[in-house]
Amino acid sequence: MTGAATSPDELRAALDRHVASASSARPTARRSRRGAGLSAASAPPPPDDAAEGVEPDAHDVARQIVLRQLTNSPKSRAQLEQALARKGCDPAVAASVLDRMEEVGLVDDEAYAGMLVRSQQVGRGLARRALAKTLRQKGVSDEVAESVLDDEVDPADEEERARELVDKRLRRLHGLDPVVQTRRLAGMLARKGYPSEVSMRVIREAVASAEEHRRD
Repeated sequence: MTGAATSPDELRAALDRHVASASSARPTARRSRRGAGLSAASAPPPPDDAAEGVEPDAHDVARQIVLRQLTNSPKSRAQLEQALARKGCDPAVAASVLDRMEEVGLVDDEAYAGMLVRSQQVGRGLARRALAKTLRQKGVSDEVAESVLDDEVDPADEEERARELVDKRLRRLHGLDPVVQTRRLAGMLARKGYPSEVSMRVIREAVASAEEHRRD
């Protein structure tokens, strides 16, 4: 055959070159893979798309709102409903959460009303009519308010509280005409919800017994 044929020596030389070339390429590939592994290890982990995409549970959000409201101060159910509505809470979710909190005693309009009545009696000297108005403004139902007022308001205690208020205020009205004193005292008791018959009886007694109006 002519020069187209390849001798055994030439075949061996070509094979040696192929092996040498493959051997030199493998370490490079390994180094490349090791470098890639180190780079991946040192890079920050990819974001957790699943965690980021999770919507907060509507009931849990509503519970947290209610608990924060109650931590600030006691509230009626109606006040809590208004707070949830302002935060855009779904009415059905709000009702479900508040129902559950009533079951466990965290929301209790009767207990709330009793606390409010006692504090307003002591702190502001309010009588039954004014207390009923305050409870209504706080969202307490008329039925619950009536029950609590029957338990917490005693007519005899209320009249005694009116006397205390009149005696205290009368000292500040010293020197005024009895008619002026009577008018101002009546206005004060009316704003605090005392019945007119109780107010006028207590005021007349106080003004008549005041030392500045006693006759020698």
